[in-house]
Amino acid sequence: MKVLITGLNFTPELTGIGKYSGEMAEWLSASGVDVRAVVAPPYYPGWSVSAGYRGVRYCAEQVGGARVFRCPLYVPSRPSGVRRIVHLLTFALSSAPVLLWQAIRWRPDVILVVEPPLVCTPVAWLAARLSGAKLWLHVQDFEVDAAFDLGMLRSGWARRTLLALESALMRRCDRVSTISNRMLERVIAKGVAPGRSQLFPNWSDFERIRPLGSAATTLRAELGIAAEATVLMYSGTFATKQGLGMLVEMMRMLGRSREEVVLLMCGAGPEKSALEAAAADLPNVVFAPLQPLQRLNELMNTADIHLLPQRADAEDLVMPSKVTTMLASGRVVIAGARPVSEVGRLVARVGIVVPPGDARAMSEAVEALIADPERRHELGMAGRALARECWDINAVLSEAFGDRSMATLGVDSAVPSAAPCVSS
Repeated sequence: MKVLITGLNFTPELTGIGKYSGEMAEWLSASGVDVRAVVAPPYYPGWSVSAGYRGVRYCAEQVGGARVFRCPLYVPSRPSGVRRIVHLLTFALSSAPVLLWQAIRWRPDVILVVEPPLVCTPVAWLAARLSGAKLWLHVQDFEVDAAFDLGMLRSGWARRTLLALESALMRRCDRVSTISNRMLERVIAKGVAPGRSQLFPNWSDFERIRPLGSAATTLRAELGIAAEATVLMYSGTFATKQGLGMLVEMMRMLGRSREEVVLLMCGAGPEKSALEAAAADLPNVVFAPLQPLQRLNELMNTADIHLLPQRADAEDLVMPSKVTTMLASGRVVIAGARPVSEVGRLVARVGIVVPPGDARAMSEAVEALIADPERRHELGMAGRALARECWDINAVLSEAFGDRSMATLGVDSAVPSAAPCVSS
């Protein structure tokens, strides 16, 4: 089987969509699938092209068993609504000839578009028609809905036009998948037939991410965090949709010393400077860069409590990719989400859910867990058990690319199918 992946983000990005697209390509290659990818140079979440890459030229490399073609794009340092559109369009234009060339010359069985960006779908549709491939759109974020619901774009006419275009493109795909049940409902509401839609969640590697004991204290020492301090951690992208300012407000309400409680903010993104300024007078708020992949497990275990804030208006437009890794670490999670949301329903089973944006409620949940380390441990282990049952990397990808699933697309696959592993 030949699979051609196209999308903005890919390995070696350490967080978000790039992490999952890269792991998917590596897993497929190891399973005997021939994989190629047409992607951008790594730039996320810092919105700056990584060292060793250039944003203004094409290049090709071998990554994790896949042949990867990097296409140039504009990367704004401060991604506003208009700049994001230009950012997406430059990649769509630069990647179009490479995608068409690979489709026609290489003849893949499946062209898999990872959204965002949706703007790559028209060329992918043409490439699929010219090559005889099946077109599979995988929605990681509903970028059109999010752009308007989060206030990045405001025009009512533009919203109606873009939503109609999105629906038309989705209906022309042979398969549309997405990462949560609520997002799947939205896919169907956009006009995709249920028989052509599929739940394809993100996953975690439970060999790579696992609970640690005292070995987890190394990173604490490097960051100057006392061994006895309770570490609250947010790790990921510093962007608008997370509502991270609430965490700084929460730390003011806790009023604890650095020796007692530390908030570790690990990541990068356009809101980092504003967050650093807001927390400048709080010595127990520590900022750190994203850690290399070989230290990811240590980072996840540095936390005593993982924090997952989320803006209410972003619920069910995205499913935070970090949640599976948090749960796999065996550390308890506090989520800011409504109980009826996908994140709320998930975390309520194995952690604590508070109203989105409510710093007071989150501080009270933190205090309750600080006072009860036994409960923290029990919830953390329950979260890992649930995640292992539902989101093991081998089970998720075997189900998505196994012979039963691919047969519905009319494609022969050498990957054996797994039983569906995702609970509702």
